[in-house]
Amino acid sequence: MQFEPGDRRRVLPRHLRPAPAPEVFSYSIRPARTGDLPYIREIYNHFVSNSVVTLDERRSSIPYWREKFALLGRLGLPFLVAVSPAGVVLGYALAQPWAGRNAYRYTVEDSIYLGPGAGGKGLGAVLLQALIDACEQLGIREMVAVISDTKADASIRLHTRLGFEEAGRMARVGHKFGRELGTVYMKRALRPKRRRKIFGLQ
Repeated sequence: MQFEPGDRRRVLPRHLRPAPAPEVFSYSIRPARTGDLPYIREIYNHFVSNSVVTLDERRSSIPYWREKFALLGRLGLPFLVAVSPAGVVLGYALAQPWAGRNAYRYTVEDSIYLGPGAGGKGLGAVLLQALIDACEQLGIREMVAVISDTKADASIRLHTRLGFEEAGRMARVGHKFGRELGTVYMKRALRPKRRRKIFGLQ
């Protein structure tokens, strides 16, 4: 069919048009690298500046993250990132010592943050499960989460979905943005696959 100048092409009604292909949210999970640290810092600093999900009030620096990366490496603890096919860091999860005493060597605290636009797509559950699996392979027996009691319902739901149970609450232990804040403690027993190798805490 030919169209003369000035002719208007027929447009199918909206309900008859083919549906656009859904956008695919794809990613891979891998251990963090030093080159990821600037992206990790920006993800974390977004929450420092804009939320009470973390009770940090000061934005973190690259030296801070380099030190944490090195510490977790010495302790043999997992530090994972989710990256897009283009290599953009979408989120991260890490396990750090629950406390500095040697007797706590089989217990870790998890930390998980997703970048803007990465939430609500199931990535948090995948990252946290990958962290749990990595800790079980290392012989870790308990994982603890310390969560703000304000504006952190999604984090509580995520941990509950992954088998965490509430272990206690502490009210008004933090103060940020002029507000009194408390913390929710959640805990999950892990199933270690082998005996824990002790590194820097012995």
